[in-house]
Amino acid sequence: MFIEIMAILISLGLLIFLAYRGFPVIVIAPIVTLLAVALSGGILLPSYTEVYMPNLANYIKTWFPIFILGAVFGKLMELNGATASIAKKIMEIVGAKRALLATIIACSILTYGGVSLFVVVFAVYPFAAAVFREANIPKRLIPAVIVLGGATYTMDAFPGTPQIQNIIPTNYFGTDAYAAPITGLVGGLLIFALGYLWLSSRVKKANLAGEGYGKDHKNEPVINPDEKTLNFWMAIVPLVVVVVLNFIFTKTGWAVSNWYTPEMLKESFNVENMSSLTSTWALIAALVCGIIVALLINIKAFTVSKLTSGLTIAASGSLLAVFNVASEVGFGNVVKTLPGFGTIRDAILGVSSHPLISESISVNVLAGLVGSASGGMSIALEVMGEHYLTLANSMGINPEFLHRVAAMSAGGLDSLPHSGATITILAICGLTHRQSYGDIFVITIMKALVAFGTAIILSLIV
Repeated sequence: MFIEIMAILISLGLLIFLAYRGFPVIVIAPIVTLLAVALSGGILLPSYTEVYMPNLANYIKTWFPIFILGAVFGKLMELNGATASIAKKIMEIVGAKRALLATIIACSILTYGGVSLFVVVFAVYPFAAAVFREANIPKRLIPAVIVLGGATYTMDAFPGTPQIQNIIPTNYFGTDAYAAPITGLVGGLLIFALGYLWLSSRVKKANLAGEGYGKDHKNEPVINPDEKTLNFWMAIVPLVVVVVLNFIFTKTGWAVSNWYTPEMLKESFNVENMSSLTSTWALIAALVCGIIVALLINIKAFTVSKLTSGLTIAASGSLLAVFNVASEVGFGNVVKTLPGFGTIRDAILGVSSHPLISESISVNVLAGLVGSASGGMSIALEVMGEHYLTLANSMGINPEFLHRVAAMSAGGLDSLPHSGATITILAICGLTHRQSYGDIFVITIMKALVAFGTAIILSLIV
């Protein structure tokens, strides 16, 4: 059994190492998967064609619409000037004296409105750099501020957020994007408060040490103050459309669950469980409406060449993202068929007999190892989601708590140094791990501890 366990651990370690070194996950995931099968004494080709590929394909079938529509929506919001307008207006309202708060709010509004983190970074960074420079706050703090505002509470804690990290659990637990709203709000506000207090203390410490914005930085943005931007109130309309319609299509009499009869869906499309599709369909409809509005509010901004190049970039990015995560899901599904998996699963479950605590640990650890919130959560829920749901049902625990704990835990250790998001944010800001990662790490640990603490508290009261 030792060999079988080591086969899984070696393969997972190799996947993490090669991904960190920049090798494409799409290529290396099947290789390390087959390595795990070979070391476990399994059968190679059937494991690849009958387990790995069907699960990869099923993930893409389920989630590609969200990836592509989210990418297109974010890109159009960038091209029509809406994201820049929103960021600029918030910076002006809050002011340079509150540069931290202004940047956090700008990131939060955009990500909760459905814009992807990568688009948010490009939009917010130039204005964040300007107000940080004016307030004489060290530039090295900008990445951590962006992580707090865009990759924590609005990504997976606040109920209703249209980010994929909040949608994935719906497919495993039969929940919707608004699962455990009070838990999400309280946890999210706690993350915000702790993160803001930490970053504020870092600014004060820098001021006492006489450290300012700094000189000779890379990728310094140049902003033309006279440049015309989209009207702020027009710019936020697409975000409001996505957020409001997502709620309407999920929670009201106009919900997508009422659009079709269960009998028709079962007879014509072999849909057995409507609840597993409600959140996905609601977000698809909301994003499509948001995309249309994003086009219409500033249609003059879109030339044919600008639109085609923008859509090409969005499509390419979404394909790469969904295939990366799907490849990790395929790896996880093969792993759970191997002899050594039972022992590893029992060890993880052995840390706590309570499903919420065990889930928080497994999702957080895998998200950290893989360097991806959606990837780590997908592996954990593919491998143990059904077990957690069965255990929760037997204990009378509402699956909504499983959803919220899984989502919040995924957005914790996912921003470790090898994370693609972390590397991208630092590159855009023109900073290095040595300069800025320390504060990102503190925000990461705070987020992970809040998620784990939420699981512990819930285990005592539900």
